[in-house]
Amino acid sequence: MLKVNDINVFYGNIQALKGVSLEVNEGEIVTLIGANGAGKSTLLKTLSGLLKPKQGEIEYLGKSIAGKAAQSIVKAGISQVPEGRRVFANMTVEENLELGAYLRNDRAEIAKDKERIFKIFPILLERRKQLSGTLSGGEQQMLAMGRAIMARPKLLLLDEPSMGLAPIMVKTIFNTIEEIRKEGTTILLVEQNAHMALSIADRAYVIETGRVVLSGTANELKETEQVKAAYLGGL
Repeated sequence: MLKVNDINVFYGNIQALKGVSLEVNEGEIVTLIGANGAGKSTLLKTLSGLLKPKQGEIEYLGKSIAGKAAQSIVKAGISQVPEGRRVFANMTVEENLELGAYLRNDRAEIAKDKERIFKIFPILLERRKQLSGTLSGGEQQMLAMGRAIMARPKLLLLDEPSMGLAPIMVKTIFNTIEEIRKEGTTILLVEQNAHMALSIADRAYVIETGRVVLSGTANELKETEQVKAAYLGGL
């Protein structure tokens, strides 16, 4: 579904991604793990069209999307849930969800999708008229995920969905990620909680200082000494 080939991305003179290549197949959960500042979020922003690669190629469903406008990438079927959730605090839960469908005009289907989100996240139904800025961190994460799903993505990019959440809420979010995949959405997951990420992923890539240094099935990477020592607390 997604093929990234040898991309280089810069912030001014600083090179953030150095020849990164990876693949995501339809129906997979693929996770990127790595320390803070390794380049994981930069990669997602590049896939979303928020950053442009200086070199390299990004193919989605066989077509080049490198350097395309963010809006056309959403239209093609890629949605991102940004790090830090970024809900619109002064808008209600329902208004946030409707914004997720801003490129669509099929009102009846939008209403159906909203009901689907409320089934996945029942708490959002209770809070539908509440201002998003008054939600807890976990509820905001659910809303950010719901908003992205409203665009009907084929590929969902999740950036640090567990960041700052209580352990019980982390479990809920990861269970939901698996549910979303079961419903037919492919997922590329960036996550510092390597233990949780590897427990639900099919395959994984390890990024260090802008380079992919390891890749394989999630089970293979869980067993490597390098991953155990650096990301799994030596488990």
